Amino acid sequence: MVHRQRHAGPFPQGTMTMKRRPLSLSVAALLAAPAAAQPATNAAADFAVGPQYDSTHVYVAAEDVGRFVASFVATFGGVASKQGVFQVTPTPSRTISQVAITPAGMISTFGFETPIPYPFGLERTGYLVTDIDAAVAAARKSGAVRLVETFPDPIGRDTLIQWPGGVNMQFYWHTTPPHAAPLATIPENRIYLTADAADRFVAAWIAFSHGRILSDDRAAAGSEIGKPGTVHRRIRIRSGYGEMAVLVSDGALPWPYGRELAGYAVADLAATLARAAAAGADILVAAHDDADRRSAIIRFPGGYIAEIHAPRVAG
Repeated sequence: MVHRQRHAGPFPQGTMTMKRRPLSLSVAALLAAPAAAQPATNAAADFAVGPQYDSTHVYVAAEDVGRFVASFVATFGGVASKQGVFQVTPTPSRTISQVAITPAGMISTFGFETPIPYPFGLERTGYLVTDIDAAVAAARKSGAVRLVETFPDPIGRDTLIQWPGGVNMQFYWHTTPPHAAPLATIPENRIYLTADAADRFVAAWIAFSHGRILSDDRAAAGSEIGKPGTVHRRIRIRSGYGEMAVLVSDGALPWPYGRELAGYAVADLAATLARAAAAGADILVAAHDDADRRSAIIRFPGGYIAEIHAPRVAG
């Protein structure tokens, strides 16, 4: 991942091979240099620092890392690090890594040149926390389990955890708190579950994150998940870790629904889709109205699938 050596700018220079570099380092270099940014001071009991420090973990083929990141940045704006080649797991491995910070959210991209050690590659997000030991203890008390016990890295510590329903995520912590400007819009962590696990997941996540349920629609239009003429349950949650949509159905979803990890909020959906198409992305689900938003689903070069949405215009 991106290393923490300091340079004139906020990005690492060149490509380098290092000993173990855990997942948190994918965001370290971009966040290490405070440039007109607000320090992370939200050290509340929920351990959240802020959604600008939370990244979606994207795994693509090694040869696709550069064109994926370039397409993502062309679509949403922002900046990307230079590529690096690192060992990011506690066990031997080698991956190309590149990070992008955009006004709509951060991504950490991995293109492994070796087989991916278990259980890495299964996590969907990486969340910066104020105290990793306390955060892990609170998560376990709330119903999560550790996939990997907390391990050290040169600038902090990392762990992977799993919530009810098989929702996997990373927690990371930095010895020196990073600084980053707030996002223009907050991405939505989109989690598909069946009724078997939905209530347990929501209860566990709320208990840990101290979040609040913004809405719980038990008769949301099935067209939102590709099943017109049916209904599903849609739960929207907000916490210090950002936005979350829990989409509850029978689990039988038409492609590409359920494959998107995140939904990105933008001001102008048509303009964003035009930029995405020009940057090589495929429009999998055309723009359409869903409840209070207009949304589409796209596939970036390399295969990363994302939902994009804008507020629905009344009238």
